[in-house]
Amino acid sequence: MSRSNLLGTLLFLGFIVLSNSVYVISETQRGVLLKFGEVVKSDLEPGLHFKTPFVNSVRKFDGRILTVDSTPERFFTQEQKQLIVDSYAKFRVVDTAKYYTATSGEEFRAAALLSQRINDDLRNQVAGRTVQEVVSGERDQLMEAVKARLNETVLAELGIEVIDVRVKKIDLPNEVSQSVYRRMNAEREKEARELRSEGKEIAEGMRAEADRKVTVIEAEAVRDAEIIRGDGDATATRIYADSFNRDPEFYAFTRSLNAYQQTFSTGSDIMLLQPDSQFFQYLRDPKAGK
Repeated sequence: MSRSNLLGTLLFLGFIVLSNSVYVISETQRGVLLKFGEVVKSDLEPGLHFKTPFVNSVRKFDGRILTVDSTPERFFTQEQKQLIVDSYAKFRVVDTAKYYTATSGEEFRAAALLSQRINDDLRNQVAGRTVQEVVSGERDQLMEAVKARLNETVLAELGIEVIDVRVKKIDLPNEVSQSVYRRMNAEREKEARELRSEGKEIAEGMRAEADRKVTVIEAEAVRDAEIIRGDGDATATRIYADSFNRDPEFYAFTRSLNAYQQTFSTGSDIMLLQPDSQFFQYLRDPKAGK
């Protein structure tokens, strides 16, 4: 073998040895150093590190906050009513040695184990509460209790810390939903009928009050009109009386002429009168009134 070939081979072998001796842990990663599969150093710091080639190996994990989305499960409440709860959790790796030992560094296996524990704790928490408490009344307390309970076990068993547990959705089973919806619909229809009945009652009261006011206004108007008419008639009578008292003879003569006009305008040619009737007194004697 020539000297140049030997040098090239040595350089190649040196590059292989060097590449297997150096590794980098980034800021978003956590890692463990293994020796023939056994953990010899955990919680490796971010940066450049060295290891023994072909003896040591490195396993890197995601050091950021991860999400596990649990499968919706059916739980029973304190009243033995069924609820379908869909939840998720946020977690991160804090003990790389335990995490690797429990899950072989597989994120999906850690998520599966954590999801199972979440559902178990949710089942226990829901079983001790009513539907109202689970849905709204004590929902936050339930989540805090589940998170605290998980951190008591998963940190020691899986080497992870649960940051938060949340319920995405709480549903009733399909066989229960329809009856609940029908009951809710019946309650809403009953409430609507009561509101319509109250509205009609109020409308009738308002209509009756309006009719009463119209009747009162019309009665007052008729009363005022009669008073005005009476005052007018009294005024007219007073004027007639004053005029009559000024010249009674002229007033009597005028009344007689009006009587002649009304009598002869009917077209009747027959009149039955006594000979001494006062009707024609001014025709017999123009000075009859004096």
